[in-house]
Amino acid sequence: MRLRSKRSKFLTVIAATGVAATLSFLGSTSANAADPSKSPGGNFDLGVWQLQEPVGSPGSPTTISSSQLEGGFQDSYFYTDTRDGAMTFWAPEKGVTTPNSNYARSELREMNRDGSAANWSLSGSHKLSATLRVVSVTKNVCVGQIHLGTGGSSTKPLVELYYHSNGDIVVGTENSPDGGQTTHTVGHVSIGKTWQYTIAVSGGNTIDLTINGSTTHYGIPSSFNQYKQYFKAGSYNQSSSDSTTNGARVGFYGLTVSHG
Repeated sequence: MRLRSKRSKFLTVIAATGVAATLSFLGSTSANAADPSKSPGGNFDLGVWQLQEPVGSPGSPTTISSSQLEGGFQDSYFYTDTRDGAMTFWAPEKGVTTPNSNYARSELREMNRDGSAANWSLSGSHKLSATLRVVSVTKNVCVGQIHLGTGGSSTKPLVELYYHSNGDIVVGTENSPDGGQTTHTVGHVSIGKTWQYTIAVSGGNTIDLTINGSTTHYGIPSSFNQYKQYFKAGSYNQSSSDSTTNGARVGFYGLTVSHG
């Protein structure tokens, strides 16, 4: 996903020289990256995403299509921060959830350009890169993941990236399609500060995770080989209560998906 801004030419040059285009600006403290007067669809290419929101009917959250996102959709759960242009996701502790989760989310789900759901095999190379900041969080929030697609009955993620309220960045790798997650602390960033991540798959059997330039690798168990995958990004809150004011608010300044 590329920002449609004055920096697009600069980012294109970076991509052309082979440097990872994470749409980030190293050394910047403000991370201004988009036009605050535009909707997220006016600043970002949302043609490869569908939005899931924490509203709707029980077990069936409202989804917003790619065309709606590109057409200027925004509301209180998904909007442009008028201070800095960030594409902002808000997930309160009380909200509609999917049937397989107890937590609400305002989160993008990867799609194909033709409107079908993304569903790719582990072979090849796949990369999700983001520049973001967590504005507020009660306990912790998932800001990026690779989720299982077709291939079996499991509804688990392959990997989830969490930001904790104490500033720790933690990755959770799934032990098998049946569940069980192993967590690893991979970084620390103070609340409200901008940081970067890349979640990638290489060689069909390795997760490559980069946090602010530091990369770690995690093997993918062979039990996942039968499953297709897709990316997700946004604010998937990891705590629940009856509160509509507590929750997780996350602002994105860049989001890139690539497959090869």
